Amino acid sequence: MKLIPDSLFGRLVIILVVGMLAAQIATSSIWFDIRHRQALEIPARLVASRLADLIRVSARNPQQVDSLIQMLESPDLHLSLQERPSDQPTADDPATQPTVRLLNKVLREKIGHPESLRVLRLALVDHAGSPARLPALLSARPTVGLFLLELQLPDGRWLRVDAREAQGWSSKAPGDLVLDYVLRIYLLRILLVVLLALVAVRLAIRPLTQLTEAARKLGKNIQRPPLPLDGPLEVRRAAEAFNLMQQRLIASLAERTRFLAAVSHDLRSPITRMRLRTELLGATPIREHLRRDLEEMEQMVTSTLDFVASGEVNEQRLNIEINALLQSLQSDFQDLGVSIPIHGAAHAPLPGYARSLKRCVHNLLENAVRYGRQVDIAVLDDEQWLQIQVRDQGPGIPEALLQQVLEPFYRVDESRNAATGGFGLGLSIAHSVAQAHGGRLQLENRPEGGLQASLYLPRAVL
Repeated sequence: MKLIPDSLFGRLVIILVVGMLAAQIATSSIWFDIRHRQALEIPARLVASRLADLIRVSARNPQQVDSLIQMLESPDLHLSLQERPSDQPTADDPATQPTVRLLNKVLREKIGHPESLRVLRLALVDHAGSPARLPALLSARPTVGLFLLELQLPDGRWLRVDAREAQGWSSKAPGDLVLDYVLRIYLLRILLVVLLALVAVRLAIRPLTQLTEAARKLGKNIQRPPLPLDGPLEVRRAAEAFNLMQQRLIASLAERTRFLAAVSHDLRSPITRMRLRTELLGATPIREHLRRDLEEMEQMVTSTLDFVASGEVNEQRLNIEINALLQSLQSDFQDLGVSIPIHGAAHAPLPGYARSLKRCVHNLLENAVRYGRQVDIAVLDDEQWLQIQVRDQGPGIPEALLQQVLEPFYRVDESRNAATGGFGLGLSIAHSVAQAHGGRLQLENRPEGGLQASLYLPRAVL
């Protein structure tokens, strides 16, 4: 099983999703610090509020401070008075500085003026008294804040506070909060990012897909419409280069056709003169040999031009009545004394090039009539493909040569009668015309004997 997909679309989606997850995991490290501060916030506010009450009582009635301290004494709160601050250093842990600032802020808000506060110890522990790590912050049991403070009272004495306050800041268990956090921050974000990545990557690679499709169609129809010059700058440049390549290919093929046409024209003139001169010769065997050689040369030039023209379709694409086309060919061969029955019919017209398609089917019929016997046509039609089968009862073609006979100027001398003529271009022309229509020509030997040439033509315009 491959972890990295082959398509550019899949790879870009994976890169975006993995990158988002990595960034999310890195930023989620901040959650520990935020959770630590939240766990100390309520205990710090409670302790600061109690100290503010003591300060206000000390300012109004200093004689009641001692009795109030005794009243507030509990297992979680130890208060004692001293004449001066202790020599113990203050806590300087950077992680606890936000809580220290919160203590001073609450005291200022409740008393109205700043007080001398020394934070000697400030820690967050779990239920066992150990420092609260990530598992403790994610557990359902509340954490506990430990405070060791010294605060100067209005009468000049210092109050030493050793307090223990539980978190108690939310009615929901921390585990539920974490689950909600993971679902909303991770799962929901992953789904949204994947959805956006699918849409964004598809939009980003759409021009590349269009370029690939255009290149594929160009091999079947070089006269296809050029690519539109829209989209980003890089896409417009690629489309412009592709259209320029297409125009150069069209110009090159047109130049080749003009060259062969010129050569054909120049060859026909001396061939005609030579045929006239052979007629001036006496009735000798040499004149007959020369006449046959000249006829073969002229047929070869004509066949070569037909083959070159088959690869360059210059006619307009129309909706072709296939039934009428086949009946027209049937009538033409009927005039030559060949009966070709037609089985089946096309259900609807087919988009294509009428003249080229007629030449294609004519070549298949001519090939079947020349080398076989009892030729017939079968038409199979569905929503995707129109299939025209030309079947004969001739000698067939060896299985190893079924593809090779589609090459230009190739003839199967072992199975076809060479004396019947031809230059091995009929099937090549038919194959080229089928490709120009976006279809294919398939040859296969029939089980009962003979050859079947199946012409597959797509219903949709490719």
